[in-house]
Amino acid sequence: MKRYISYSLVMYLLLTFFSPVSVPAAVNREQQVRELVTAFVTSRTSGLGWDVHIRRITISDALKLPEGAIDYEIIAPQQWEGWGSVALAVVARQKERVVRNIPVRVEVEALTDMVVALHQIERDTLISATDVALQKREIAQSSHLSARTIDDVVGKKARSTFRANQPIRADQLERQPLIKSGQMVTIIAENDVMKVTVAGKARSSGAEGDSIRVQNLTSLKEIPAIVINATTVQVAF
Repeated sequence: MKRYISYSLVMYLLLTFFSPVSVPAAVNREQQVRELVTAFVTSRTSGLGWDVHIRRITISDALKLPEGAIDYEIIAPQQWEGWGSVALAVVARQKERVVRNIPVRVEVEALTDMVVALHQIERDTLISATDVALQKREIAQSSHLSARTIDDVVGKKARSTFRANQPIRADQLERQPLIKSGQMVTIIAENDVMKVTVAGKARSSGAEGDSIRVQNLTSLKEIPAIVINATTVQVAF
């Protein structure tokens, strides 16, 4: 009898300690993570006026995660502007417990309208509408100073030479003075009640909207004025 009990106990212990342990099933979540990253990039760049395309999403490890509901948090570098190559961190949680930190590399192409030269434009050339065109270009290959509309460049003078197809930057242009120093001008001062005009003489040059010095030929005083057009300036009243 004792031998039988001992044998039963040994068999119980063997079955208890050497039977296969039940391991929670793992599910491949790679497609799910790819879709979440795509949605994240789309949300991050919406409203910016760009044409955005994800070139590549690289997940280096196999994404085997536990069965059941998973909550994800995507963390991007603070300085990331929504384009170019970036390393994202995808944190997977189940019941508020972190089950995996997933490194994901994303390459994003973003295109936006830029003004480009249609042909070589020499330095000091006054740019016209026939010299330039609006084209889609990749933001990563340009500057935040790149001109975005034709009106940004037409009527301005090139401060440097532009090659054909080269994007034009705002800091490479200068506005053409409408009024030149020594020129006779009409000085306007007005408010809701009255308007006064007097003859004047420009003491400095300026483009539309610039503040220049002008001399009132009646009082001979010099005062600041805003350039309105090629012959008129306005002073505060």
